[in-house]
Amino acid sequence: MALMRKDNDGLRRIDGEGVYLRAPELRDYQEWADVREASRAHLIPWEPTWAQDETSRGSFRYKLRRYAEDSRDDRAHALFVFREDDDALVGGVTLSNIRRGVAQMASLGYWAGEMYAGKGYITAAVRCVVRYAFEDLDMHRVEAACQPDNMASRRVLEKAGFTQEGEAKAYLKINGKWRDHLLFGIVNGA
Repeated sequence: MALMRKDNDGLRRIDGEGVYLRAPELRDYQEWADVREASRAHLIPWEPTWAQDETSRGSFRYKLRRYAEDSRDDRAHALFVFREDDDALVGGVTLSNIRRGVAQMASLGYWAGEMYAGKGYITAAVRCVVRYAFEDLDMHRVEAACQPDNMASRRVLEKAGFTQEGEAKAYLKINGKWRDHLLFGIVNGA
């Protein structure tokens, strides 16, 4: 059963519990830039170092081109998360590092605007994108990682059904420093 459907504008979207996901579009730029800028202090501790022009229109256009290429080549699928009630952009989820062949897995990343954090939108989006990964993309496994002190991210993963599987020292370079991460996974049918 395919989860992706067309909305009123003809765009492909995936419906979840109170949210829907769809690929970013150029028309999303201003709302995305506003949410990211308003959430800068909230996001910076958990993300790679922001470029000087991180929220510029040119940077957004570059991201859109990269997202489209990655999706076309089945390397990654970046999706924005919208609140169903009013179509507000609340964050994003990405399935990246897609490995086919004997692995059939992807890595999950996500972010929420500070004003939308802790309200369940990203948990709903993660559940939705995992269902999409398993049912539409025929993935066997989705992995995720978060810093040990990022309690909000840990709660998202646990509520979405992920199991903590271990930890990795100096796993990702976040905000300019190599950080330890907890490793989580979810398996299709488990």
